[in-house]
Amino acid sequence: MKAKIVKIGNSRGIRIPKSMLDRIGFGKEAEVELRDGEIVLQPMRKGREGWAEAFRKAAETNEDPLSNSSESWIRNEFDEQEWEW
Repeated sequence: MKAKIVKIGNSRGIRIPKSMLDRIGFGKEAEVELRDGEIVLQPMRKGREGWAEAFRKAAETNEDPLSNSSESWIRNEFDEQEWEW
């Protein structure tokens, strides 16, 4: 589909047909991301979406994703190199 870029105040935008937005499940907001030189639009996820399923799976395998026994997945480069423990 070809779309014209239109001026919206100091910004620019495109018009997306309502039928297309409805088919994908967009509400009043969208997540916008620049990925490998492309603009990616996704419907906003609801807060905590998917948590129930994640905790159900964790309970089935007796894993505790918030456990301090395995902190390696929590720490990042800042923690390892800059933070003083």
